[in-house]
Amino acid sequence: MKSLICFFFLLPFLCTGQTYNLTQLTSGTGTSIRGMSVVSDQVAWVSGSNGHVGKTLDGGITWQWIKPAGYEKLDFRDIEAFDMNKAVIVNAGSPAYILLTTDGGKTWKQTYKNTDSAIFLDGMGFWDAQNGMIFGDPIQNKMQLLKTTDGGLSWQNISRNLKSNMAPGEAGFAASGTTIKTLGKGKVWIATGGSVSNIYTSSNYGNTWEVYKCPILQGESSTGPFSMEFLDKKKGVVTGGNYLKDNDNPNNILLTNNGGKTWQKPLKPVDGYRSGIIYVSPQVLLATGSSGTDLSADGGISWYNISKLNFNVIQKSRSGNLILIAGNKGQIYKATSVPKK
Repeated sequence: MKSLICFFFLLPFLCTGQTYNLTQLTSGTGTSIRGMSVVSDQVAWVSGSNGHVGKTLDGGITWQWIKPAGYEKLDFRDIEAFDMNKAVIVNAGSPAYILLTTDGGKTWKQTYKNTDSAIFLDGMGFWDAQNGMIFGDPIQNKMQLLKTTDGGLSWQNISRNLKSNMAPGEAGFAASGTTIKTLGKGKVWIATGGSVSNIYTSSNYGNTWEVYKCPILQGESSTGPFSMEFLDKKKGVVTGGNYLKDNDNPNNILLTNNGGKTWQKPLKPVDGYRSGIIYVSPQVLLATGSSGTDLSADGGISWYNISKLNFNVIQKSRSGNLILIAGNKGQIYKATSVPKK
């Protein structure tokens, strides 16, 4: 009987051909990490609550923790880093701030401030070192869209470019800064949830937009897509669920092969609510959330749980193989592939 139990426990990993070991790198810092930007296999930045920003220059072995002066109480939900010196951070809530550092976090320049009581910025994406976008919850039914063309030194409000109004109760989620995805020259997707879920997409840096329905779990303020990833202009995945019921998995992950116009359910979904998802390769994906981490080795069609640890965000190096996962209390782990023997 013991051998039979072991066989069924190992079966998912045998089927996928590989699994991932999660190795703890650091923990104990008083911050809930939700922002992450992995520049290379050596350089990565994270951001979180209580004004914390973290940086590693050795692949996560050691971390330097920074609190931008004057902003120590902010919850930095997203970060975009370009190298060991330059990074942009954005907080959730009102007032909304965008800060820029070009000296490795020693000093920070405030490049945007909004004191509207309704402002709530959800996520950020950059196409290149100069061009980027931030989106936020609606003000007077209009999604807030900010755009930079000078590397984050200044931001322009382009909300008027999106002609469609958002529905009552529709908003974004700032769980990991990954409900916005930028790709190539000007392509961007933004996923919303709550009362209804939509995919807003532009192919020209946000000048014009199209809107597609996203049939993920929705209808309540705690439901919808919490993370989205695209492999290319056609193939993508969205995941989320209900963060108040994080062990449930009804209709909480969907796949698209036409750029978000239509979505299909996988054969076997992730185990619960997920707030971060990445493509490791065209076939291998990882998804994480407060109730665990899952692996797919067939392009997202079937998923198998590899950990029950609580995390918020996962990212892969833009120029290498380093995969980091982070969550509450400053915990950061490294995910390492274990090949099938």
